[in-house]
Amino acid sequence: MAKIHRATVTEADLNYVGSITIDEDLLDAAGIKPFQYVIITSLANGTFWQTYAIAGPRGKGGICLNGSPAHHFKPGDMVIILAEAWLEPSELQNLTPTIVFVDSNNKITDVKKHSLLPHDAKA
Repeated sequence: MAKIHRATVTEADLNYVGSITIDEDLLDAAGIKPFQYVIITSLANGTFWQTYAIAGPRGKGGICLNGSPAHHFKPGDMVIILAEAWLEPSELQNLTPTIVFVDSNNKITDVKKHSLLPHDAKA
């Protein structure tokens, strides 16, 4: 599981078959694999879209919504990209999702790992 937090859409290509093209540097940092299922949420309008990721040119900062999502996501929109994973309940205890933070040019500013707190943890 992973998240690319507050990325900026750089392109929307209505005439492409479908998917989201993501800079390969961002995919690597998040651990997202090409053709992995992702959810994209728009901070501009609340749109929630499900598709698969494809690798874009490394180091260019590209985030391109392809096909029909191009009607809902426009260049300049900020998005959150969430990579899904199917897990067994027993795997949740050791889950450490990766969160990739980016600047307005989709360059990585920080990468963090999160883990679950035990239910009996005191705040």
